[in-house]
Amino acid sequence: MVGVSDGQAPAASRTPVGRPLLSLALTAMMDEVQAHSGAVYLLWPEQPVLEMAVMAGLPRAFAAPWERVGLNAVIPVSDAARERRLVWVSNEEEMARRYPRLAVVLPYPFALAALPVATDTRVYGAVFVTWPGAHPPELSDHERDHLTAACRRLAVRLERAADMSLPLAPEPDLLGAPPVGGAAGTLGTVEAARMVARLPYGLCSLDLHGRVVFANGAAAELIGVPVHRLLGHHLWASVPWLNDPMYEDRYRAALMSQQVASFVAMRPPGDWLSFRLYPSTTGLSVRITRSRAVAQMTTSERRPVASGGSPSRLVTISQVLNLAGALTEAAGVQDVVQLVADEIAPAVGAQAVVVLASRAGRLHVLGHRGYPDPHVVERFDGIPLNEQTPGVHALNSGVPAFFDSREELDRLYPARQATPDGFAAWAYLPLIASGRPVGTCVLAYAEPHPFPPEERAVLTSVGGLIALALERAVLYDIKHQLAHGLQAALLPHSLPPLPGVAAAARYLPATRGMDIGGDFYDLVPTEGGAAAVIGDVQGHNVTAAGLMGQLRTAVRAYTTVGQAPEQVMASTNRLLIDLGAELFASCLYLRLDPAHGRAVMARAGHPPPLLLRPDGRVRVLDLAGGPLLGIDGSATYPTTEVTLTPGSVLVLYTDGLIESPGVDIEDALAGLGRRLAGAGEQPLDQLADVLVGHLAAAEERLDDVALLLLRAEG
Repeated sequence: MVGVSDGQAPAASRTPVGRPLLSLALTAMMDEVQAHSGAVYLLWPEQPVLEMAVMAGLPRAFAAPWERVGLNAVIPVSDAARERRLVWVSNEEEMARRYPRLAVVLPYPFALAALPVATDTRVYGAVFVTWPGAHPPELSDHERDHLTAACRRLAVRLERAADMSLPLAPEPDLLGAPPVGGAAGTLGTVEAARMVARLPYGLCSLDLHGRVVFANGAAAELIGVPVHRLLGHHLWASVPWLNDPMYEDRYRAALMSQQVASFVAMRPPGDWLSFRLYPSTTGLSVRITRSRAVAQMTTSERRPVASGGSPSRLVTISQVLNLAGALTEAAGVQDVVQLVADEIAPAVGAQAVVVLASRAGRLHVLGHRGYPDPHVVERFDGIPLNEQTPGVHALNSGVPAFFDSREELDRLYPARQATPDGFAAWAYLPLIASGRPVGTCVLAYAEPHPFPPEERAVLTSVGGLIALALERAVLYDIKHQLAHGLQAALLPHSLPPLPGVAAAARYLPATRGMDIGGDFYDLVPTEGGAAAVIGDVQGHNVTAAGLMGQLRTAVRAYTTVGQAPEQVMASTNRLLIDLGAELFASCLYLRLDPAHGRAVMARAGHPPPLLLRPDGRVRVLDLAGGPLLGIDGSATYPTTEVTLTPGSVLVLYTDGLIESPGVDIEDALAGLGRRLAGAGEQPLDQLADVLVGHLAAAEERLDDVALLLLRAEG
């Protein structure tokens, strides 16, 4: 570690590290790869939270929503630390695709690399560095090697400091200072000022925080504000008609992308001015002229003037946008609880969270995180809405409640003294959606925590976002439960035992839509054997599922009355046309005769089954067949007889098992055949898990998957 010897320091000398270890490491890293901004995050001890320790090259306001983030958050530094790998994002399009929440707040052209700060045994944090949008689309070998080695060296130094119990002293962020003195080393400051004063257009110099450090007389005249009132202030704060988030956005865009940005603004009553921003790593130069294209401007460009002028509102807007983006990704109720715990609680410094829902006149716990004793949370569950508790009062009144300390809470709600939870400050946020209360979110802090007005405003806004997400999630869970209940009712609860045949089945719904679809399978005992069917009605909705249930029932009925395979298919086809559903279905039907070791099959536009022979060889059965069901009422469905020797396995499946974007169908079939051959000797249930395992673990399935395995036994 910088400033620390390799030997063990005596206890009396264990003072904080004196030299700026993190700042020096970060700036050296950035200089070597010519990055223009970056930050170092440290992992909290015993908590899955990353906190920004130092930032360089840009104001911290640019990264305000991510000053403190959960280790499970979907942002580059969290991914890098959690997965112990380098994360590379080459441009804004890739950022929007992989990290949409970050792209919403920083929609500018820049490239980013995030790396873990870790040894072989421990993760200490993470680093990110950024480049302007002109960076090549690939990280060079030199950049990759240097960044990786630098982060490794920093981790070793942090490890050494931890072993010696040397805490890191706070370090200031590093921002480039504006140039002072002569111009290009050739003109004195007096002559430079004279030259600038003679120019017919306005010139301003802004530091990295957006504060004016120089303005010439022409600039002051054009915008109508004296120079002395501009210096040291943000341009948009000193000039009321520039107090618009759009203009701040142009400043941020120029600094992040290191590309020239511009905008046109109207100085009341009707003078239009053009502002052109020239960025560098030390700040911005702004050129101000009268606009020559006013006549071409549309009314949509005449944006309203925002109220207020506090620079801190950039942070507030960024935080709310980031959290809104996070909550839009939540599907079910538990997703909302998890995101509140992983994203919102760390961002506002809370150590624990409880999400309560209002139902049937009582508060019920939907989920909680961070409580050492989970039983403490049980006191919230089932509280009547007429009780005098802070959670109930916040919900009934619609007004958030903030308690800086335990003393304040105990004074107003003395009943809490009987059940201390170990925390010292609380925020109770009412969750109001569509004009009605849906619950309460409780944020708990380990230490006394003052809530200034700005933070209360942010937390109140966050409560509204949580409420909308929770309302949507409750509806999603209800639909999800209904869909799964319908699907379970339409598919067989179990497969019947059959003499001479073992069977196993799997069904995986698509992850898009309602998790319900038209894939089906069935196994029906018959005299001397069994009938098996597998099919796929197009669509992933209730209509497809209902039609699937009708087809499955029809196949059972036609089988029971003794129709031959080709007749079953023809009858089902006519039924589908008569129903007038305007949906098509693929189907594979077979009649098993285990006593004679054979199966008779009929196919209607369905993927071909696979046959695993006892010797381990796999064969794709090329069956005769007819068109999809529901197209031609006069279609016929010829049959094919297949020999089934003892030990043979028939694999019936729907196209969701083998079809995926960008993969050739023949390659997919070959891959399925290899998995089948490699695991064919396993029991059928284990074999079924092997065949669908890669899809069961996938986060996204574009189609339903049905699988039916039949093994002939001797």
